[in-house]
Amino acid sequence: MKPGHGEVLIAEGDVDVEEEERELIEAFRRQLEAGMWAAVPTSGRTGRREASIVKRFDEVPRDADRVIFFPRAAGGAPGEAGRAAGGAPGEAGRAAGGSA
Repeated sequence: MKPGHGEVLIAEGDVDVEEEERELIEAFRRQLEAGMWAAVPTSGRTGRREASIVKRFDEVPRDADRVIFFPRAAGGAPGEAGRAAGGAPGEAGRAAGGSA
C-alpha cells in the first residue's frame, strides 16, 4: 500500500514458474532496497489478523497469497549519511503480491 493510494499491485506471478518467480524476487528486492518492510498475512488462532515480517524472499511460504510492503518508521531507507554510518538497504529475498 502507498500512503494515500490504497493497495497497489506491485507484481503477480506463480512461484512454480521459474521466470515468474525471478520477476517476483526482483520486485521484492526493489521494495526492500527502497526502504520498505515486507510482511506475510497469517491466520491467528483467534481469528485476529496477523502478519509475519520477512526479510528474504525464501522466508515467504510458497503458498502465501500475498506479501504486504509498508514503509519503515522515521523515513525508510537510509540516505547517504546512514550508509556512511554503516547502514545499508535490507537484504532481499521472496514474494511480491499475487499468488507468490
